[in-house]
Parts: sequence; C-alpha cells; structure tokens
Amino acid sequence: MTTASDQQPPQTTMPPIVINNNVVASAVAGGCGVRRRRQSLWIHFWLLMFTMGIGNAFYAFHVSRWNRNRGL
Repeated sequence: MTTASDQQPPQTTMPPIVINNNVVASAVAGGCGVRRRRQSLWIHFWLLMFTMGIGNAFYAFHVSRWNRNRGL
C-alpha cells in the first residue's frame, strides 16, 4: 500500500477550457460568395420547342462558360 506522503493532493481547480471560434458561419448559411450556375430542365425544354435544339447548345455553352470563368 501507499502511504499518505506518496499521494498527490486532489486538484481543487478545473483546467482552463479552450474554445475555438474560427468557423465562419456564413459559409454554412450559404453566404460563401458565388454559387455554381446549373442547367435548367425547363429552359432546355422550351429552347428545344422553339429553336429546334440550336438554343440548347447556346444555353449549355453559356452556363458552362459562366462556371468556368469563375473557377467553379
């Protein structure tokens, strides 16, 4: 058995609590800047009806170029 002189006294204070608040809340809430533009099914449908598919190619090129220019 150990004697009383070998034991350490109980710790009376709690260790400090460290809180890191480095997380940006706007990135979680959707305010992180420019969003990726997506293709619209309805726009493609109406372009197919009115332009015989030629408008679909121009619309797809426009959206792809918009995303590429912004690095998305």
